[in-house]
Amino acid sequence: MSGALEDSSALWNRTRLDLESAEIVAQLLDRGGIAEWRELYERARSDAALRRRILQVLARVPLPFPGFWLAALASLGEVVDWDLAFPEDRGI
Repeated sequence: MSGALEDSSALWNRTRLDLESAEIVAQLLDRGGIAEWRELYERARSDAALRRRILQVLARVPLPFPGFWLAALASLGEVVDWDLAFPEDRGI
């Protein structure tokens, strides 16, 4: 059965879902929709490595709603730095 992550249009340039790839996680956080974010959150609930990867991406990649993801990770028990300086979107 295929889920929202596997069918995500955010992965337009990928052949498969690999949540061990920080690049793919960044694409999902940046271009995913509510269904993808919900599934990512559910997977992160039981995957400490995924939670750490999301934190690393938040610290390095300009993304929409970074504070939302910090709160989501904190709700899963992850220790977060509430003073984390998010990268700025400098445009292209």
